[in-house]
Amino acid sequence: MTHTELRAVAEGRVLLPGDDGFEQASRPWNLSVEQRVAAVVEAAGAADVAATVAYARRAGIAVAAQPSGHGASGAADGVILLRTGALDEVGVDPEARTARVGAGAKWGKVLAAAGPHGLTGLAGSSPVVSVTGYTLGGGLSWFGRRHGFAADSVRAFDVVTADGEQARVTADSDPDLFWALRGGGGDFALVTAVEFDLYPAPALYGGRMMWQGHRAREVFDAFLELTAEAPDELTAWFGRVRLPQAPPMVGIDVAFLGDEAEGRALLARLGRIGDLAVDNRGQVAVADLGDIAGDPTDPSPGRGRTELLTAVDEATAKVLAEELIEPMFGLQVRHLGGALAAERPGAGPSGPVTEPYLVYMFGPAAEPGQAAAVGARQAALAEELGGVVSGRKPYTMLGVGERAEQAFPAATLDRLREIKRARDPYGVLRANYPVLG
Repeated sequence: MTHTELRAVAEGRVLLPGDDGFEQASRPWNLSVEQRVAAVVEAAGAADVAATVAYARRAGIAVAAQPSGHGASGAADGVILLRTGALDEVGVDPEARTARVGAGAKWGKVLAAAGPHGLTGLAGSSPVVSVTGYTLGGGLSWFGRRHGFAADSVRAFDVVTADGEQARVTADSDPDLFWALRGGGGDFALVTAVEFDLYPAPALYGGRMMWQGHRAREVFDAFLELTAEAPDELTAWFGRVRLPQAPPMVGIDVAFLGDEAEGRALLARLGRIGDLAVDNRGQVAVADLGDIAGDPTDPSPGRGRTELLTAVDEATAKVLAEELIEPMFGLQVRHLGGALAAERPGAGPSGPVTEPYLVYMFGPAAEPGQAAAVGARQAALAEELGGVVSGRKPYTMLGVGERAEQAFPAATLDRLREIKRARDPYGVLRANYPVLG
């Protein structure tokens, strides 16, 4: 069987090595990650997904779904890469407070549909990340402290099984598969649509404050004071930025499920820090949630690393606020806790995450030497953080070269592996971070 036969079974565009457009279509979001895939199928609908999976099983080859390529790990060599970006339908039921979205729908489109009804989904910082890929990995939201992981708000999945059959999966219809898909990655079935709860957001306040880099320790100390008493409706992220040909900067990004007056009162301590260079806080439309962090909206090469912190003591504060971060572009500390740390009946594999803070480090990786230097600095900083690094990483923030084993407790991983073997014994489906990898 040759992959040219794919063109006979899929309605959407099929690209093979050597075809015009193949290289572009096979690239992930992180351009430093190489994906030597065997073919690319741009699915026109759920029927194409089913036909591609059925073909792959007959041909003895794996399929990896990437709506937009976010989260690619380099584990897709030799697979059929399934692009589901065309499955981008979005439907909102304001009375039921639910949304149903296709596998290719991005958060920006969902928030634009939910916002006029005073509702929001549990979106992260980027409006161009697909809802499905984000949710399959758990999904750390601006509102996770209030409502938990995005995956735990899912009511149903439409999937294609490893047999190439379409099915609807709920807690009642298939509790094991439903549990695994709610944060265990995309290793168990290919999702073509997802239904999930929306939450009230009649008022949303947020934005960014920035100071010159010499204020970093003062800003970080204020961040620790703020997060020690923050209500679950408030999420704050501390960040240091060092871009080429620009002075070092330090900032706080915030999102608050509440009105401006209450939000400003909660952040009063920050307002007393001198030399404030940027302050764009204000009422935020739900549709504009992605503007707070200003994440890149175009693909680029980079290298990231995430660590969970069990505490922040004086030694930790000195590393995070005072150590040089070059050649990285940025270091970010996110406040967790709240519902993310709570035991939740019926929750998926993601939580609880009891560590109160997450540190994310990111730098350029356009060249091999550059990527190696950034990786070395990230490793050195993680080493300096020492015993406060828990060793666990949220699945949704695993980096290149990391493994699913780092995301789950042993018992959770064992259950995920049992479900994988039962549902996909021939290894037809390939997640970014396979549980059997």
